Amino acid sequence: MDITVLLFATLKDHAGTDRLRLTLPGEQATLRDVITHLRSQYAELSNVLGMAVAAINQEFAFAPDPVHHGDEVAFFPPVSGGTGDPVMEQRWTEIFRIEAGEIDLNELTSAITTPQTGAVCLFSGYVRGETTSEGKLLMTARLDYEAYEPMALAKMKQVATEIRERWSLVQGIAIVQRIGTLQVGEPTVLIAVASGHRDQGCFEAARYGIDRLKEIVPIWKKEISADGSQWVEGHYKPNEADKAQ
Repeated sequence: MDITVLLFATLKDHAGTDRLRLTLPGEQATLRDVITHLRSQYAELSNVLGMAVAAINQEFAFAPDPVHHGDEVAFFPPVSGGTGDPVMEQRWTEIFRIEAGEIDLNELTSAITTPQTGAVCLFSGYVRGETTSEGKLLMTARLDYEAYEPMALAKMKQVATEIRERWSLVQGIAIVQRIGTLQVGEPTVLIAVASGHRDQGCFEAARYGIDRLKEIVPIWKKEISADGSQWVEGHYKPNEADKAQ
């Protein structure tokens, strides 16, 4: 059985590559078998695999899950970070993007609004040049972002679905993440949510959107400073409930 293994962020650095071709004995295997095989063949991955998040064909996966010939299995660190009238919902625009270029806030805001929109809540994250940690001032020169793009887009759509389940009056939704090298002061991510009025969930939905993106959308950043560089990993480990329903 042949499968493709994708490695991101810290795991890619440890292995020295972002892609492996793995041959497993027999015709049946589980994710646990894949991990065991990787540990036996790639000692440099042995320690980091235990904390890694896994996905099979762009959906979160766990040790007992089956793996088949031709599957794409990805390993990455924890991410850095009721319905309304169905006829009306068809009018609302949803935007999910992984962008290498600049984010156009005006274009995106315009795209998710209609004449029925009276409020838009927009959250945008930026590259911070100074951070205080344990009483020390840390200086960041730039950030390098990367994403498992097909899965990231699918999980952005899942975040939007979860938003609609919680705030049925929300209208348009935009979720956009930058990748590549970003300098201090540049925007990194955008969550924009439109609604008819400000009290119809747009504030809460935007906050939920960025918090959920930091949990389940596979995007990571490497922090570059004068003292070197390091991947910034999150602490949330996805579980079965985080699979798309």
